[in-house]
Amino acid sequence: MAAIPARAVLVDIEGTTTDVRFVHETLFSVARRDLAGYVSAHAGSPEVEAARGAVARERGAREEAVSDGELAAALLAWIDEDRKETSLKALQGKIWRSAYESGGLRSHVYPDVEPALRRWRDSGVTLAVFSSGSVEAQELLFRHTTAGDLTGLFTRFFDTTTGPKREAAAYQRIAEALGVRPGEVLFLSDVAAELDAAAAAGMRAAQILRPGTARDAGGRHAVAERFDEIAVELAGA
Repeated sequence: MAAIPARAVLVDIEGTTTDVRFVHETLFSVARRDLAGYVSAHAGSPEVEAARGAVARERGAREEAVSDGELAAALLAWIDEDRKETSLKALQGKIWRSAYESGGLRSHVYPDVEPALRRWRDSGVTLAVFSSGSVEAQELLFRHTTAGDLTGLFTRFFDTTTGPKREAAAYQRIAEALGVRPGEVLFLSDVAAELDAAAAAGMRAAQILRPGTARDAGGRHAVAERFDEIAVELAGA
């Protein structure tokens, strides 16, 4: 692959830096196991009440009509659906914090990721993350990896409070927040629809084909199986 000029690299997590199985089989399992207890113990907290409000709105009910038990059941169903609901993601982040900080959880990052990120960062390229998981969950994942604390490599973390990952406007906002033009950003993801949205915003985009990822971008974007197959050069250097 020819070198790609960029001032910033924006990365997805699930299926890109991190094995999908870690997210679905480990993180989601921890959330399922601990969710009901967390809802009960933290009723009234901003995260729990935001989730209660989301469930109530979907049902057309008043928030006070949604009991803790009903809330937990609804959120478990959303986890099973892999619902990209911002309030659910925020709640999951709180649950995962306890698991990470107890030392019982370490996150998976593909071995090619850290060296490539460090190489790009050291060349002057800004690194950022865009994931449907909350900013808190993103920071926890990269702080507690099997390769050590990687949070220092990133300048910013973005979640769906910035906008849906399949809408171009979210990527335009991210470029503005990073202080660069969209065309100076390279977005890496395994999901073609996200790459299409980034490209529609003017970003460069490349699909990461980890094991089990289907090549479904139809030739619209560059393709790589590993981060070390991607050469990034600082734009304007």
